[in-house]
Amino acid sequence: MPLAKLPFAPGVNKEGTQYSAQLGWYDSDKIRFRKGRVEKIGGWEKYSQNAVNGVPRALQDWGTAQATAYLAVGTNLKYYVESGGVFQDVTPIRVTTAAGDVTFSATNGSSTITVSDTAHGAVASDFVTFSGAVTLGGNITASVLNQEYQIATIVDVDSYTITAKDTSGVEVTANASDTGNGGASVVGAYQINTGLNIYVQTANGWGSGNWGESPWGEGTGLSVANQLRLYSQDVFGDDLIFNPRLGGVYYWDESTGGRAFDIGQLPSPASTPTTALQVMVSDVDRHVICFGANPIGSSNIDPLLVRWSDQENAADWQPTATNTAGGQVLSTGTSIIGAIKTRQEILIFTDEGIQSMRFIGAPFVFSFSLVSQNMSIVSPRAAASVGDAVYFMDLDGFYIYQGSIQRVPCSVHSYVFDNLNRDQAFKSFSYNNPDFSEITWFYPVGTGNTEATSYVTYNYSENVWAVGTMDRSAFISAQTKEYPVGAGVDISDLSANYVYSHELGNDADGEELVAYVESGGFDLTDGNSFSFGKRFIPDFRFSGNPNAVDISIVVKGRDFPLDDFTDLATSSITASSTQAHIRTRSREVAVKITSSGTGYGWTLGDMRFDFRTDGRR
Repeated sequence: MPLAKLPFAPGVNKEGTQYSAQLGWYDSDKIRFRKGRVEKIGGWEKYSQNAVNGVPRALQDWGTAQATAYLAVGTNLKYYVESGGVFQDVTPIRVTTAAGDVTFSATNGSSTITVSDTAHGAVASDFVTFSGAVTLGGNITASVLNQEYQIATIVDVDSYTITAKDTSGVEVTANASDTGNGGASVVGAYQINTGLNIYVQTANGWGSGNWGESPWGEGTGLSVANQLRLYSQDVFGDDLIFNPRLGGVYYWDESTGGRAFDIGQLPSPASTPTTALQVMVSDVDRHVICFGANPIGSSNIDPLLVRWSDQENAADWQPTATNTAGGQVLSTGTSIIGAIKTRQEILIFTDEGIQSMRFIGAPFVFSFSLVSQNMSIVSPRAAASVGDAVYFMDLDGFYIYQGSIQRVPCSVHSYVFDNLNRDQAFKSFSYNNPDFSEITWFYPVGTGNTEATSYVTYNYSENVWAVGTMDRSAFISAQTKEYPVGAGVDISDLSANYVYSHELGNDADGEELVAYVESGGFDLTDGNSFSFGKRFIPDFRFSGNPNAVDISIVVKGRDFPLDDFTDLATSSITASSTQAHIRTRSREVAVKITSSGTGYGWTLGDMRFDFRTDGRR
């Protein structure tokens, strides 16, 4: 038969078999669908050559009235504010000891230093900065001691160990002369407790497992230090307010810089929350809101309590007749999972339902109404706001809220949710890319301590889906930046995690960005006859360097749907390729297009194939 176009429908469909997806796409990685066409996604480069310490799970960009651009990055170990490519450590100080409370003890021939500090309150991996120490008498000099250390092990509630190092980071071994204790002027400044890289499933009480799977409400088995570290943050004028989940609420003052501090240290504080699950600044009325907080007069968190400050005042949380501070305990569920702002509304997800929060002014300030029961969200970061709509991922599907909840039809539903690692589902997160009308959810697969290395993308303008893999732990559209910003994760080296500018160029930070798309199986005469493939005409639009184009097109075949596909013909395509001659015979055919190399992008047009019915010799 003559050359004929194969009109592959846009979008990946993995709900059935590869045969049932014929004349459509069945699998993909690092491609998108735009205007019905397949194209390779944009590349990425390091936003800064400076790495951050820990796994980044929170990003926030903003600009000041003076046109200074900032990017906040929260990791399980640190909290940073970036400007000009430099990441400033603004992690709050939890406590500073009195002079002499800290003493040191060294052992000849060892770099391990035992630090004694009664009721230190630290956990392993916490950071502490010492000052005022004098030499121990040998190799452990004052300059070795008077710097920041990460705690190696916790010996008991009154002592822990560190590994001695010089100011360049090289380990220092004590000798027989190191018999001192650091002197009577040693001060230890402890940063807030670090968090975990795993989602805890075994502790008792609310927050210890996925909603609906554990004994919510039976206790508080978790603390800010022994659960997956997730930050929430929002901009308050030129400043930043942030909260480690189940921890304190902190304020970073842009005008003074330096470290962030507890909002209780703001001028004229009144009944400020000491613990929260999430913090947010309402968009129009500018109240600071805590979702899940300690009631006034208590240090214990109420996971259903929503508290808000006085309008335009992050320090005053005491309701009076002359301010708009207040609070409301939600009526549905046992804990708030997360909340997200949409147009003139805040959507609150509990473990058993969804509620709407709206600003109505005095005397009630906010109104609350039930939107839906018996549904929630897979993690605190799994919702994305697009105009007046909110897209979110639950444990059983994808949904959209536009005044009411509707399920979003998904052609890759089983593929995503059958592979989702539910033990670590709290690592899932969403990202809105408005330039391409896309919502992408990153999620963990497999078992064990698995990061969110798989993704699923929904193009809400064209109603199509794509899937793929990418090592990311946080992502934002970054409206104050030229490009979207994503954070990489390298569990093997927590000190080498980077932030990246995305949709920039065609490569993966200078390396090849391999992308592919594979069709469903298709046949002639419903498979009653064998198909003979003679040739095909490639059709691509290339960007970047045309001399770098390196595309492989594999024609696969099988005779029965339960057979495995085998590669029948592989053709290398360059920017100057006119046609590719093949010789294939099979009842069912599939096509896989893979791009390798660096320096170019591509969009697939209408490929034409020369197939005809034929018998097998």
